[in-house]
Amino acid sequence: MEEIIPLTSVKGVGPAVARLFAMIGVSTVEDLVLNFPRRYDDYSVVTKITELRPGPVTIRGQIEKITGRYVRRGMHVTEAVARDGDQSVRLVWFNQPYRATAMKPGATYFISGLFELSFQKFAIMNPSTELESDFPVNTARIVPIYRETKGLKSTQIRRVVKECLPSIRATTETLPHWIVEKHGLMSRAEAIEAMHFPNSPTHLEEATKRLGFEEVFGLTLAALLNKHEAMTESSLQIPFVAQLATEFVSHLPFTLTDDQKRTIWQLYKDMQGKHPMNRLVEGDVGSGKTVVATMASLMALEQGYQVAFMAPTELLARQHADTIYALMKPLGYESQVGLLVGSMKPSQKSAAHAAIAAGQTRFIIGTHALIQEKVDMQKLGLVIIDEQHRFGVEQRKKLQAKAGHMPHVLSMTATPIPRSLALTLYGELDISIIGAKPVGRLPIITSITSPNSVEAMYQAADAQIEQGRQMFIVCPLVNDSEAMVGTKSAEEVFKKMSQGRFKHRRVGLLHGQMKGADKAKIMEDFVAHRYDILVATTVIEVGVDVPNATVMIIENADRFGLAQLHQLRGRVGRSSHQGYCYPVLSDSKAPSRRLKAFERNNDGFKLAELDLELRGPGAIYGTFQHGQLDLRVAKLSDTKLIAQARQSSQEFIESGESLVQYSYLAERVTKLRAVTNLN
Repeated sequence: MEEIIPLTSVKGVGPAVARLFAMIGVSTVEDLVLNFPRRYDDYSVVTKITELRPGPVTIRGQIEKITGRYVRRGMHVTEAVARDGDQSVRLVWFNQPYRATAMKPGATYFISGLFELSFQKFAIMNPSTELESDFPVNTARIVPIYRETKGLKSTQIRRVVKECLPSIRATTETLPHWIVEKHGLMSRAEAIEAMHFPNSPTHLEEATKRLGFEEVFGLTLAALLNKHEAMTESSLQIPFVAQLATEFVSHLPFTLTDDQKRTIWQLYKDMQGKHPMNRLVEGDVGSGKTVVATMASLMALEQGYQVAFMAPTELLARQHADTIYALMKPLGYESQVGLLVGSMKPSQKSAAHAAIAAGQTRFIIGTHALIQEKVDMQKLGLVIIDEQHRFGVEQRKKLQAKAGHMPHVLSMTATPIPRSLALTLYGELDISIIGAKPVGRLPIITSITSPNSVEAMYQAADAQIEQGRQMFIVCPLVNDSEAMVGTKSAEEVFKKMSQGRFKHRRVGLLHGQMKGADKAKIMEDFVAHRYDILVATTVIEVGVDVPNATVMIIENADRFGLAQLHQLRGRVGRSSHQGYCYPVLSDSKAPSRRLKAFERNNDGFKLAELDLELRGPGAIYGTFQHGQLDLRVAKLSDTKLIAQARQSSQEFIESGESLVQYSYLAERVTKLRAVTNLN
């Protein structure tokens, strides 16, 4: 299957059918055979007619007679009788008139379908039928169910896959033979065939294991090759100055947690090393990552190097600039802190560029504007990338390239990542976790609210505002023009709150369609308490820090994922004041398992594990915008498989074996090296 074979070369696939396949992303034979089923129906047990019970069944029987007729309103009914020995059963199809001529009376068929009541008599309804002498694809087996589109059903997809069995069986091995043998894996060819036509649940499980192992092996091998390559680079060794760190800590208005102290020490050791730091700091919302990053930056600034701190939005960049300026001021470094964002006036940008080029601004905080060619950072010693999954790989490379050498790189994320996922996604990174919240932070009280209970929620929220606190109301949509039925928009809610329920309060509106400067001004006014309530979209999801905000109302909460709900909740309770979060349901139905878990759990890492379990790796990878990682089979909750694949990747590198002899694997690893982190 190394050559590209168009799907139209397969028997039964003409231009019209090919267009239907293209709608589900299948254009070649390789696309088809790697288009694995989304689920399976088990019709593998062949039952005697005398033993039939209601539900999915498969029988082996001779067709005795078959008739077709039209009934009321043009509906066509085809009926047949199937017999095994002395017993018979009715078969009924609706609107499938071709059945009457397609089936051969007297021939023996496998027949699979639902055994249920029809016209007050039991029958097998709308069954699939295949001659006993054929290779069955729709009956008498575990039947694959594919992603479908109008005009293209799983029955047709299965027939076309069957035509491609010779190509599947000719598939060459992609893993080194010693890895296949060591882990008792089936061949790639057998695994692909078993994914489409498994002989048993065990057969399917073994196929899933083989292909999942291969996926994780390729991903971790790419990550480890990147890490080994990075280890060949020489670093700018930045020494640790204990007195400077002690002085910085002495001016903090809070006590560092043990997790923060451990992470800071790991950063200092990395920056003193012979190779460039490449570390990811994972910290739940409000865990204090910015302080850790600032302490790391301090050592680079002390040695005369520049630091680039890159945030995903202007709003977040401005907030970081304010926070870092305040942290640096007691030590006299505040004059070296500068901001560079896209919405600045041309004259402001020119002045900022000049200050950066002259080395006057050495702690540069900004967005993607930092990557522009005109920004001259020749003494770049440390790159900090906040919410690093929100940047494309090419953007990160450009930022590193500005230095003309490999700077130290610190990536940070407030989105908790399950350990199994972190090892796979970020295999080339050293990982630090800040799990503990700062001393004095109270767990946020979360209470699921039905539409019938919103007035009590509003009363509780208003009582908080009366005490001088502030509130967020988050909506899934900006305006009604994009609205789905029953989904609230920020503009609609703003109008209702400002002119109705909370007309006695100061209500602001913030969403992503506003200009950068306008968003910054509204957020600035909210931080300054010129608004009591801010109605917003998820533009406030990451990093926004308003210590006085204690109430978070999330409209249509059932439309958000767990990770996003947790991020939104993290916008409140960021001081010694008690925080409250009210996820509001779209209707009066019982809340989902996901929302119940959110209500009772404040630990982002536990919620991330549950999110992975509930939604699968595809959703998680989508969240991290990690390009063509293409995990179709691997279950990232399978920590044993991940550990085996990762260990095998390390052993492959240590063996010195060349990837060249495994062309498919080599091509995939090359692609993956481009979309994994930083190198």
